[in-house]
Amino acid sequence: MPGENLTRLEAQERAALVQTESYDVVLDLTTGAETFRSTTTVVFTASEGASTFIDAITSTVHAVTLNGTELDPAEVSDGIRIQLDGLAAENVLVVDADMFYTNTGEGLHRFVDPVDDEVYLYSQFEVPDSRRMFAVFEQPDLKATFTFTVTAPDYWEVVSNSPTPEPVKGADSTATWSFEPTPRISSYITAIVAGPYIVERSSLTSADGREIALGVFSRASLSQYMDADYIFDKTREGFEFYEKHYDFPYPFAKYDQLFVPEFNAGAMENAGAVTFTETYVFRSKVTEAVRERRVVTILHELAHMWFGDLVTMRWWNDLWLNESFAEYMSTLATAEATEWKEAWTTFAAMEKSWAYRQDQLPSTHPIVAQINDLEDVQVNFDGITYAKGASVLKQLVAWVGQKEFMAGVAAYVNKHQFGNTELNDLLTELEKTSGRDLAEWSELWLETAGVNTLRPAIEYDANDVITSFAVVQEAPLDYPTIRPHRLAIGFYVIEGDKLVRDYRVELDVDGERTEVPQLVGRERPTLVLLNDDDLAYAKIRLDGYSLDMALDRLAAIESPLARSLVWGSAWDATRDAEWSGRDFARLVLSNIATETESTTLRTVLGQLVLTATQYVAPDARDETVQAAANTLWRLALDAAPGSDAQFQFVKFFAALASTEEQLENVQHLFDGTVMLEGLDIDTDLTWELLIALVAGGKAGPDEIAATLEADNTASGAQSAAHATAAIPTVEGKAAAFASLVDTDAAPNAIVRATGLGFQRAIDPSLFEALVPRYFDSLVTLWQTRSYAIAASVINGLYPAGLANQALRDATQAWLDANTDQPPALRRLIIENLAGVDRALAAQRRDQG
Repeated sequence: MPGENLTRLEAQERAALVQTESYDVVLDLTTGAETFRSTTTVVFTASEGASTFIDAITSTVHAVTLNGTELDPAEVSDGIRIQLDGLAAENVLVVDADMFYTNTGEGLHRFVDPVDDEVYLYSQFEVPDSRRMFAVFEQPDLKATFTFTVTAPDYWEVVSNSPTPEPVKGADSTATWSFEPTPRISSYITAIVAGPYIVERSSLTSADGREIALGVFSRASLSQYMDADYIFDKTREGFEFYEKHYDFPYPFAKYDQLFVPEFNAGAMENAGAVTFTETYVFRSKVTEAVRERRVVTILHELAHMWFGDLVTMRWWNDLWLNESFAEYMSTLATAEATEWKEAWTTFAAMEKSWAYRQDQLPSTHPIVAQINDLEDVQVNFDGITYAKGASVLKQLVAWVGQKEFMAGVAAYVNKHQFGNTELNDLLTELEKTSGRDLAEWSELWLETAGVNTLRPAIEYDANDVITSFAVVQEAPLDYPTIRPHRLAIGFYVIEGDKLVRDYRVELDVDGERTEVPQLVGRERPTLVLLNDDDLAYAKIRLDGYSLDMALDRLAAIESPLARSLVWGSAWDATRDAEWSGRDFARLVLSNIATETESTTLRTVLGQLVLTATQYVAPDARDETVQAAANTLWRLALDAAPGSDAQFQFVKFFAALASTEEQLENVQHLFDGTVMLEGLDIDTDLTWELLIALVAGGKAGPDEIAATLEADNTASGAQSAAHATAAIPTVEGKAAAFASLVDTDAAPNAIVRATGLGFQRAIDPSLFEALVPRYFDSLVTLWQTRSYAIAASVINGLYPAGLANQALRDATQAWLDANTDQPPALRRLIIENLAGVDRALAAQRRDQG
């Protein structure tokens, strides 16, 4: 809506006029199911006589009082901003308003548990949504103290950034919680979580001797699955690691971790009150990849308590630093402080592949992105902001040294505690501790976009002795920057039945060609691996001999990280149409059986599904999908009982099952007539099997309703929406489409699940009739839905499975006809078009 999209210029102008001191926010959460009462008192200084505005997305404004003078709400408020004129040097503003609960995961989200009809609330404010709960100068550089007073049902738990006080009982079974003021923090990391949550408590001793109270919260109907002791263990390990490396004790009074329903992201770093997605409460078996990811996420949010919450970016152009640093530090902490020692392999398999994909989209941008307004921030929560940034930080650490890097970070945290900073503030400290000039590094790595490709150029004599070795660097035409890289080159040889590294050299690579004289005179190894140990951020290619050896014996590579790099190289070559999709599928199916790393397994099998359904030539698609499903079924039968591999092979088999025989095997698993030793067909796997049967035309509304009756939970409702949208008829797809486009009643979690089911189609022609309706709906969707819902619907309903020229033409036609639409909307469509372009190029390559 007009006025919601705060620009950077507006924020700079406001920060030049206003300095915030404190907020006193009084919330009444007992006024009904649609709105709540919010009374906010803001104390701030200003340039005398100046005019500005405060943000407040409201239902009704009852009163606005500035320095004792009542203002007419109808004149000063438009439902989004409140205009403030004639400011004094010192000001007190009181805004009394009704505000909306949401079901979109933005602002104060309200959820009703279908199991017991209990209400659960949680706040989510990043980027611009604290203004949905109280009147606020909504920008990160206007820090203040925050005091919350909350009235709610007396049996609820109420949590905020400060320790929860004893409530004061009121009338009609209500109570009031009056929290102590927070330290000076940004508004987007304040929090209120309220409802009949079940809490388990513990504590730890901080580096400065304080006893830090810990809490783990979950809904009552999920609490039986909450493994709080494990969460506490990982939290303690993280505290010890971070307090040592930041050289600064934990900066807040307590640390609660709350698992909340219908959450849009993995987690959010609210100061002392971190919220997590409930998918991290494991009511059914999950892959080891998901278990590891939960640990990384726990440590990611904990890292933010210092880097992000204690020291905060001035404006959202440094969002990347906030997220990339937490991603780097959490992976480091996971690898060094927990039992998940192969965390860097996981990082290579998942984060790096995400970064490379994002960095090759037309919408790619420098790590330090140009953030002109809040819409720019929303769309830049992407693989550049998180994964590429973290990858570049990893390379920077390799260049300046781990010890020097952490010393610089510690100096930065101590120097700027409770303040706001920009990138140069961190670089200044790193230059001091490392002795490196980082100006050129910053320019080349942070201010330019695109990913380079590195290839080995090797010459041998007649005796297979290296006579010349160089690393050749390429850059894409659109982003022709040639960058410096710190990397290692590994030589791998056969020992018994394994490929093991017997030589490694680490060096700086720069320019289009870097000679490596120290490798001249060595005998040809079985495998030459550029970027060994994954220090650099670059796509790599194998020389012809190494490629043949790797493809023949990929599973024999002893190092999980080295295997991940070879998998990644093969996938990049397939995406770049340098290698055929069917060759990639054969590589996966021939080597995946013995892969030990769960995230690598999960990532590669996901790439197999995309390849089989979109990257092979259309006339070979059905054959490839069927062959892949048959092989995965055999692998599931042969896998160790109860193993992660068995579990994943079954899940991906179900995702690809399409023939009568394959769907019959799914049915046998679903109804228990065939049982694999060690495989428990639990609640969530039951849903996955049913979705496969629905997509294959072997089950429908009756089976969905019966399964939902047996699992009448929030997760069950989401799975039922997923299954319903997978019904393989034109009418079924049209109904799924209409449920998201013709009405906006569905909450965010149901929107996401419906999009997943809509995308599920053995026969992509089911989407054809909806292509015109999709493009006709885009502008209205963008104008009438919140950002989170609009983006989810637009991506969820894009008929990517068609992957044909007609879809490409229709997408391009919309872009050509809608050049005046907001850049954030156009970016979503441009990224989807890029996916079709890659699929078409891959299909042409596969056709040969």
